Amino acid sequence: MNQADISHLVSRLKIQVNPRLRKFRNPEGPLGRLKKLRKTVTALFKHERIELNYPRAEEARMYAERLISDAIRYGDCHKTTMETADFWIEEKQLIHKLFKVLVPRYEHSQTSYTRMYRAPRPYPGPMHKKAVLELRGNPYPPLLPDFVSNRNLIHNVLLDEAKKEYRSQKYAEIAAKIESAEKGALQIENTASEKSSIEQNASVSEQKP
Repeated sequence: MNQADISHLVSRLKIQVNPRLRKFRNPEGPLGRLKKLRKTVTALFKHERIELNYPRAEEARMYAERLISDAIRYGDCHKTTMETADFWIEEKQLIHKLFKVLVPRYEHSQTSYTRMYRAPRPYPGPMHKKAVLELRGNPYPPLLPDFVSNRNLIHNVLLDEAKKEYRSQKYAEIAAKIESAEKGALQIENTASEKSSIEQNASVSEQKP
């Protein structure tokens, strides 16, 4: 069985994955690193939006995406998926949230289940890059303004129509100015041509005996 035949047996992440694991300094070594990642995944499922250092957010995002993907794919009756959820989620009541809240939210999603932003770094302060990691569809106000889904609201419709009317008025004023300028130039040309014809007639009459 080649790779194309077994690709449907493995959950495919919808985010770009770093092929190398980041090296986090921890006094407890690899075990302490793993504990931090478990706390991060648990906090993400609990609060649905957290702010932390960028490298740890990027690392924890992969595990959260894989956990949600396996929960959607196999459900709560799959032994391996339940063991994985029990390992990564330290607060066990959040396992119920994973299968009863997050799975119905994302089962028809075509994009990633999480979203990550670069957060501003406080100055003066540590030089570590900050990030905001959140679950899509969380109950908090969006961090970035939404210019797509609110186009049909009544005040936006009125503003759009007012902009169209204002632009049409401005275009009419510009067209009127151009037309008046063309008329003025045409009048100047006619006046100049009439003056030149009068001068020519006067010179011809003076030349006659």
